[in-house]
Amino acid sequence: MFPEELAEMLKDMGEPSYRAKQVFKWLHSGVNSFDEMTNISKALREKLVENCYISKATIEKKLISSYDDTEKYLFSFEDGETVESVLMKYHHGYTACISTQVGCKMGCTFCATGQGGFCRNLTASEMLSQLQSEQKDNGIRISNVVLMGMGEPLDNFDNVMRFLKLVSHDEGMNIGMRHISLSTCGIVPRIYELADKRLQLTLSVSLHAPNDEIRSRTMPINRKYGVDELLKACRYYSDNTGRRISFEYAMIDGVNDSDACARELGGRLKGIIAHVNLIPVNAVGGTGYHKSKKERMDSFIKILEGFGITATIRRTLGSDINASCGQLRRQSLNETSG
Repeated sequence: MFPEELAEMLKDMGEPSYRAKQVFKWLHSGVNSFDEMTNISKALREKLVENCYISKATIEKKLISSYDDTEKYLFSFEDGETVESVLMKYHHGYTACISTQVGCKMGCTFCATGQGGFCRNLTASEMLSQLQSEQKDNGIRISNVVLMGMGEPLDNFDNVMRFLKLVSHDEGMNIGMRHISLSTCGIVPRIYELADKRLQLTLSVSLHAPNDEIRSRTMPINRKYGVDELLKACRYYSDNTGRRISFEYAMIDGVNDSDACARELGGRLKGIIAHVNLIPVNAVGGTGYHKSKKERMDSFIKILEGFGITATIRRTLGSDINASCGQLRRQSLNETSG
């Protein structure tokens, strides 16, 4: 809840509105119970216990990379559903990659989350609680947030917009929009809606192919919104916000990594303020996909640069703990059902 909503609720409980600011600050400090709110009266705490609950992301499992200290979490919520989140340590601070849904409807063939199907959307508070649990567990402050964990953020649009407003609130975690990235597989109407909000976040578009033929094979969403339609929305977004778009491109050996693919991609992205992030595809069991060779990726980058498009190969973090989302939850579900 926002402070003004808390004030209205507290007024209905017969409490002064200034209490709302105190409660809001406590909630965003990551408390797990109303009893921890030591500067409000016992009577009010009892009213809150009666009428409200605090969303909590409980750590079920935690893996730490021996290579780079990346941490992968499996969190559970009140209903027993689980999601994954990853905490990455950089020289400029801590970045958390969080989930927005339990599972995903999009069905991308190279993604472990999509293979598990969709359960439900996360609330704004469940997204916040992932950050708060990681901060508390490590005694740190998270400075950057990536909505690139389990789920498609734009398929949970209203809750995600509420989360963005809450996480950037100056009385809350106060993480500025320029420190937040939102990743989408390309729900075109929502990209237009997001563009019109003119938020200063970074939009990451999971493109992964230069044309409809390849993209429709790997990403079912493309059968609804083709590459041309998606890139038209991306142009609108960058024109409207002035923000550079990051195009995510999973490099899959023999599928989308040829020089011809690079040339076609370069031609399509011309005129968009863009950066291409090449991602060596994850070895997800059952897909048969293998990551492209380094020399193939280097050739791909050179061709894109010839079109005036910057491209880099994403550094792999947490490779020894399967840090990409979906795999830990699937393993946990298999263990439970087994």
